[in-house]
Amino acid sequence: MLPENFQDDAWFMKQALAEARKAFDAGEVPVGALIVAGGRILARSHNLTETLGDVTAHAEMQAITTAAHALGGKYLADCTLYVTLEPCVMCAGALAWAQISRIVFGAEDPKRGFHLYKPGCLHPRTEITSGVRAAECGELLTEFFRSRRSG
Repeated sequence: MLPENFQDDAWFMKQALAEARKAFDAGEVPVGALIVAGGRILARSHNLTETLGDVTAHAEMQAITTAAHALGGKYLADCTLYVTLEPCVMCAGALAWAQISRIVFGAEDPKRGFHLYKPGCLHPRTEITSGVRAAECGELLTEFFRSRRSG
């Protein structure tokens, strides 16, 4: 069953997809993220691992830092992360430490997603919603990797 705010989730995920397209255009794996509190976007980000030469520069990590600065503290209670791809275990760990209230993701990551490491990598009170605009999120990733393979 879909949550009452599914329309809002779809709208925010559309914004995260716009960030993912920025990553795509920059030659980065196209993952985009937002952190939202009270209907207000605190952070917009996308993968920057190639740009920064930093394996930890995932969209989620960039969003956590930006949102924490916007809030003036390290905890993201009452915040929602919207991300186009299921977070990896590194990002899930950071989200646990930040005590984010909710994670909404689009496409599942069957090879590296946090679900492979459950239980324990997320804060116990974090709510998860998956599959929001999953087809669009997955298609962008497929297109990116297809273009990389073809040259």
